[in-house]
Amino acid sequence: MNAQSKLDKLNRNLRDLGCVAVAFSGGVDSTFLLKAAYSLLGNRVLAVTIRSGLVPPREIDESVQFVRKEEIEHIIVDEDELDIPGFAQNPPHRCYLCKMAVFSRIRRIAEEQGIPYVAEGSNADDVLDYRPGMRALAELGILSPLREAGLTKQEIRQLSRDWDLPTWSKPSLACLATRFPYGEIITRERLAMIDAAEQYLLELGLRQVRVRFHGNLARIETDKEGLRRLLSQDLREKVYYRFKEIGFVYVAVDLQGYRTGSMNETLVLQSTDR
Repeated sequence: MNAQSKLDKLNRNLRDLGCVAVAFSGGVDSTFLLKAAYSLLGNRVLAVTIRSGLVPPREIDESVQFVRKEEIEHIIVDEDELDIPGFAQNPPHRCYLCKMAVFSRIRRIAEEQGIPYVAEGSNADDVLDYRPGMRALAELGILSPLREAGLTKQEIRQLSRDWDLPTWSKPSLACLATRFPYGEIITRERLAMIDAAEQYLLELGLRQVRVRFHGNLARIETDKEGLRRLLSQDLREKVYYRFKEIGFVYVAVDLQGYRTGSMNETLVLQSTDR
């Protein structure tokens, strides 16, 4: 099935809903989903954004700018995931705990607004990785229209470009909790360190970046262009001394570069050890 056929399926499914609340992070997928829903359903669409320490403030700002430009009704909800029992201990099912709490709240908001459906932006590629949060979505009856239509990340980017959406080339986004190996305690201070480190790399002009937290060591993942730029001694020294100011003792660059779900590689190793 080509991208246009998948888009037609998405449009049919959204039209059948009649009214929907969209969990809106401002990333590539949720922006495309929100735009598609709003184009079909107009003011019967509500965007709901979660504001927390797991989301860099710049992402919230971009979300607000988009809905204002499109004139879409928008609710921002403050959430502290560190208050979710068991979350800060960062078990392998951390994402399940988070999604269950966050989407339960979004569903309550939708019900208060008289909206029968809640949708989120997972795509067809997401089934290829370890995603315990999907189980929570299924248990809560949260819809994933992009995944159900079979749209991949690349197809969503291309369609977003066709629609002139500002997010079509935006680097992939994931919550800051994904920077920690499972079992590594998540704290507000550590989240702030990661956010500051990634913000600095973005200010230097790197695009796709992750700073993975390994105690007193920061492991930088970036794309091919970012790796090339970090070969410069001047840039490496800037990064090293800034990361030391942030609180890291050691700074390393991952030679394999950026990839999604790199922290799930430890789960594979653990199962192999058994």
